[in-house]
Amino acid sequence: QVQLVESGGGLVQAGGSLRLSCAASGRTFSSYAVGWFRQAPGKEREFVAAMNWSGRNTGYADSVKGRFTISRDNAKKSVYLQMNSLKPEDTAVYYCAAVTGFADRAYVLPQEYDYWGQGTQVTVSS
Repeated sequence: QVQLVESGGGLVQAGGSLRLSCAASGRTFSSYAVGWFRQAPGKEREFVAAMNWSGRNTGYADSVKGRFTISRDNAKKSVYLQMNSLKPEDTAVYYCAAVTGFADRAYVLPQEYDYWGQGTQVTVSS
């Protein structure tokens, strides 16, 4: 069992940056694949970025490639999402997710994840 707590959301102007953090509980964080998803009002939850357990495999939604970077620090049991060049269409609640697994790929579907955080709001003004 793992609990996830996101932080770092807020209000930022278009073109600005934010760094989201996700702190995990549990003793075996290094065996978890992790991901970030987002959900805007009236829309379905969508994939943003993911990293496999080893950190050697990552995946990004086309809409954020080149602007967002996912990273992890197993010693701190944390996952991060660095978001640059933010756009108004990036406005959403951002969720951190985790699942145990040792595949050499990033998990990009929400149904592949077992654990979710409560979300953090990101608002990008134009």
